[in-house]
Amino acid sequence: MRSAAQFSERPAVIVGGTPVTYWRLRELALRIAASVQAHQQQFGTSLVAVFAQRSATAFGAVLGSLLAGHGYVPLNRTFPAARTRLMFERSGCQTLIVDRESLPQLNALLDADERRLLVICPDLQDLQWHRRQWPQHVFISAGALEPSAAWREPREDQDAIAYLLFTSGSTGVPKGVMVAHRNVTAFVNYMADRLQVTERDIASQMFDLTFDLSVFDMFVAWERGACLCCPSKKALINPGKFIQDQKLTIWFSVPSTIALMRQLGLVKPDRFPSLRCSLFCGEPLPVSSAEAWLKAAPNCILENLYGPTELTIACTSYRWHPQRSSAESELGIAPIGYAYPGMNALVVDENLREVEPGEAGELLMNGPQMSRGYWRDPERTHSAFIVPPGRKEIFYRTGDRVRRPVGDGPLTHLGRTDFQVKILGHRVELGEVEAVVRQASGTDGVVALGWPASASGYGGIEVFIEGGLAQVDRLRELIASRLPDYMVPRGLHVMNRLPRNVNGKIDRNALRSMLGEGK
Repeated sequence: MRSAAQFSERPAVIVGGTPVTYWRLRELALRIAASVQAHQQQFGTSLVAVFAQRSATAFGAVLGSLLAGHGYVPLNRTFPAARTRLMFERSGCQTLIVDRESLPQLNALLDADERRLLVICPDLQDLQWHRRQWPQHVFISAGALEPSAAWREPREDQDAIAYLLFTSGSTGVPKGVMVAHRNVTAFVNYMADRLQVTERDIASQMFDLTFDLSVFDMFVAWERGACLCCPSKKALINPGKFIQDQKLTIWFSVPSTIALMRQLGLVKPDRFPSLRCSLFCGEPLPVSSAEAWLKAAPNCILENLYGPTELTIACTSYRWHPQRSSAESELGIAPIGYAYPGMNALVVDENLREVEPGEAGELLMNGPQMSRGYWRDPERTHSAFIVPPGRKEIFYRTGDRVRRPVGDGPLTHLGRTDFQVKILGHRVELGEVEAVVRQASGTDGVVALGWPASASGYGGIEVFIEGGLAQVDRLRELIASRLPDYMVPRGLHVMNRLPRNVNGKIDRNALRSMLGEGK
């Protein structure tokens, strides 16, 4: 609201090549917020589902949900309809905001939902067909939105949920991470100051709303009156041209984007002179990628960010230094750096006791960015948010292996402690993939592995299935209908019997050897 008043005529976001001013975005957000508030008594849950992405409606919906005093729950039209419906139902949302591009999938959400819902379509005028199709729901078109003057400022509650983000769950069911306003405020304020963001910055918007890194894109930019620039589908294919054409000053992506761009010959010396900040998160950042990027963007600083969703976007950062960073890196991967203000890091052994400087262990963290836990899942919350021996405070178990620094050195990332992997920047529980394959195949002998390994995670997922299956093609279709593209296995390997170790457990190392990866 402050930036909208101060920079009303400056572009808040560029979508499809069209600038949307801060004033226009504020008006849209306030009208959506006022419409949600007008139906508060009928549809009074504390969360609003946003079924939209990379559109003025998507951004207005996020802001409108928050201005109405609710948290937002992002849904993604590129996910299988069954998964989206499950997330929507588990959230308990009674209000759904939909943009034009997501309307074709709306029936998949509404047909199987027996609740009475408020459906807001801010960029559609004629909703007669929808009202006839689903008479139990209340539909609001663009022309029926409440005026912005009807908006009432909600009571501020820093402990309330700002957004509920569903991530991969080991049981086969996505888990919802509850991130509070105070968590986001701590992150946004620190990053805006650290990067010295101003109204003259033009920032990239490379992440879907269902990826929590999108929160940085939006709110760090809007906190200081900067412009958020959304790439078109064509621009996503050629990010280098996107940077050049839009004269971006702030870039944020997963590290594997660098690798892809290098393969395409898009990372050349002095190619991106407009960039002054480049940030990478979501995967390990290879040293070679960092060095190549800085040659292409010679006027910028480069930072490697680290942070699980449960610790709000990023909770440590490392600024690359040409003279010392290679020596501070480990296994060819850039350090994850230093904890944000107020965030406390513990590196512990299997017994949750702090290891000595220089030793490796699991990273535990707490502080103002630690989220509220998992939505309607106290058991999982209590297992992940724990009090280590000898401590009084709750810490979050990240499941990441790091090396405790000696002296004032940075934290270095050594990999995962469990079967959670990174696929194209997305955190994936292999157990969720296995659960879906077990259900679809009707067999319990299922193992999912990340493969092939790379410096940034894994290229994809391979699944081994025990028992003879006659209709493998049909199984592929069933799996693809239940998982996002990045979680769909590349290969299905059917075996009469999976190898076991001496304890009778399925030998995952033997399976990796079959893939050519070794131990």
